[in-house]
Amino acid sequence: MPELPEVESTRRGIERGAGGQRIQALRVHDYRLRWPIDRHMPTQVAGQRIVSVERRAKYLLLRLERGTLILHLGMSGSLCILPAQSARLKHDQFDLLLESGVSLRFNDPRRFGSLHYTSEDPAQHRLLRLLAPEPLESKFDADYLHRITRKRRAAIKQVLMNGRLVTGVGNIYASEALFRARISPRRAARRVSRADCVRLVRSVRAALTAAIRAGGTTLRNYVGTDGNPGYFRQRLYVYERAGRPCRVCATLVRQIRQGQRSTYYCPSCQV
Repeated sequence: MPELPEVESTRRGIERGAGGQRIQALRVHDYRLRWPIDRHMPTQVAGQRIVSVERRAKYLLLRLERGTLILHLGMSGSLCILPAQSARLKHDQFDLLLESGVSLRFNDPRRFGSLHYTSEDPAQHRLLRLLAPEPLESKFDADYLHRITRKRRAAIKQVLMNGRLVTGVGNIYASEALFRARISPRRAARRVSRADCVRLVRSVRAALTAAIRAGGTTLRNYVGTDGNPGYFRQRLYVYERAGRPCRVCATLVRQIRQGQRSTYYCPSCQV
């Protein structure tokens, strides 16, 4: 699933290639995404200019002159900017045709992505209004992390991935951040000290920032707006490296299951 760095990389690509342009048409090829696309949406957005391209957690917000498009990439979605006349591929779900002659095309094999339009404040949309602080904003600091972990018996990795507590730290980057902070993913959250929280907040931000610079991480389907994969996979310390030597101490990386997700860690570096 595309995580925060992949969505942020996509946002930057859209901003460069589509920001400020006027929408000529929204052509929906398949209305059956995670939630059906509103049949009135093509009429609502046609003729509007893309004022800005923003992100909230894993949602992309295309601010228009009279409303906002809210897009989620789902588990397998990607947005590419390409000539409007480019041949459609099998899983292309919609095209946002722009005045420059290019198309913002959404491809989603599993159709778990979503597209919504609102003329109200998008922060109050049902998909966004209950989202927790993001790991790259000032509200997510050591004091906040220490406070929310004090009475939690759950493993610290599960807390990092709890979208009601912090939004946008997905499975890949939770494993990577915990390795950077030298904290076992199995440690109970309430056993994480304030000094640990300082290191962990710094490590979460460092892992996410490095991944954004590399264009995200491509494991399966994800590609950026230019059609290229994200290159952070080559820099992963533990994720999907089970049975291979730790890049720091050469101990074999281990894999366990937590909350139905794979977790990777070094038993020597992380305690």
